[in-house]
Amino acid sequence: MPQMSPLLWLNLFLMFILSYTLFLTLNYFSKPPIKNSEESPVVTLPEKTWKW
Repeated sequence: MPQMSPLLWLNLFLMFILSYTLFLTLNYFSKPPIKNSEESPVVTLPEKTWKW
């Protein structure tokens, strides 16, 4: 059974790395970011008095 030379392994590795980065960048830039026009309400927590 023939074996792959190191240069072919390098080419295969580079092809996978490039395709992976292309896939990630396309997924990252595919949707525009959602902007919230409303201001988020301030959450105030009531103080609790602890009875030990």
